[in-house]
Amino acid sequence: MNKDTLRGKVAIVGIGQSPVGKVPGRSPLWLAADAAKKAVADAGIDKSQIDGVLSSHAMASPFHRFSVAFSEYFGIQPTFSNNLQVSGATAATMFNIGASAICSGLAEVVLVVAADSLMTGLTPDLALRSLTESRDQQYEMPFGIPVANTFAMTAHRHMKEFGTTPEQLAKVAVTQRRHASLTRGAQQTTPITVDDVLNSGMVTTPYHKLDCSLISDGGAAFILMSAERAKTLGIEKPVYILGGGECYTHEHIFLMPSLTVTGAVESSRRAYKMAGYAPDDMHVAGVYDCFTGTVIMMLEDLGFCPKGEGGRFVADGQMTYGGKIPSNTHGGLLSFAHSGIPGSLFHFHEVVAQLRGDCGPRQVEGAKLGLVHSLGAGFATNATTVLGTEDTL
Repeated sequence: MNKDTLRGKVAIVGIGQSPVGKVPGRSPLWLAADAAKKAVADAGIDKSQIDGVLSSHAMASPFHRFSVAFSEYFGIQPTFSNNLQVSGATAATMFNIGASAICSGLAEVVLVVAADSLMTGLTPDLALRSLTESRDQQYEMPFGIPVANTFAMTAHRHMKEFGTTPEQLAKVAVTQRRHASLTRGAQQTTPITVDDVLNSGMVTTPYHKLDCSLISDGGAAFILMSAERAKTLGIEKPVYILGGGECYTHEHIFLMPSLTVTGAVESSRRAYKMAGYAPDDMHVAGVYDCFTGTVIMMLEDLGFCPKGEGGRFVADGQMTYGGKIPSNTHGGLLSFAHSGIPGSLFHFHEVVAQLRGDCGPRQVEGAKLGLVHSLGAGFATNATTVLGTEDTL
């Protein structure tokens, strides 16, 4: 194992989440600050100790330099700051870069924070426009290919090649809704069935409304510092960044190397290698779930089941309690909340809480190793992080 990697050198010592779902009258800055206050309190530090801030653009905010605007709003003056944007993969990249900044001496205490108010801060038309305008204006948008359609294309191909069924897609949504019912503050907790999903109305084939992630307000925040500093401060239950990996395969969907095999294969390979663990070693996972079919493809590409068997894997109960890899135990983007680019930070919050043993009725017994995978832009961007407790170092 390469001693020059990030493995075990940086700890997540504080976590926080704002209210999610419909949070009227609250800006992305307020949501971010609320989550950050909770993360600072959880870490037991003063906000003046934060010298690094990593964030992402908020669609409902006018600030292009959101990390700088946030720092002003929060009352801190960091010496390291950046605003990242690789679509849904941004969450995991913030942890990779934050850990790198700490290890290189650019910062000592990094705040990873992002929030948006897609539900109350934008009209439905503006929300749709903010998503569609990110697509290529020359080759994609003129042919009616907004981001949802790119994910639908991959699901169609997966169904054709491997026999994945609408019922198997729906089982993802049903499973995650059951997880959300155990999660305080989740946006959607009413139980649903496979038939409910299939009868929920078509959005873009093969996806029905309940196959699609939510539109939400909300944000999350994390405090990162060196493992050595965390030990000196006597931080209780730190969670360590063991491995990270990224992969960027294309910009345009028509240049995607394969519609059924994604860059998650490479990003997770790198993360597992750095961590010194394999897929079978993971106890819990946060898997980006903008659509139900995305989860099925990711469970395959992350190594939890063979390619083409993701549908059966989910149908057999392997992504819930008692299965091979309990995933999205908070309900994920499909049922907990999805506030855009910050959405995958909710996966990080859940996996860290699981590894700390703080999840109450939804706790995965004996969880010591966890994986979070973030992705975006029609599988163009992929980033994976492996996390672990002190016992895993």
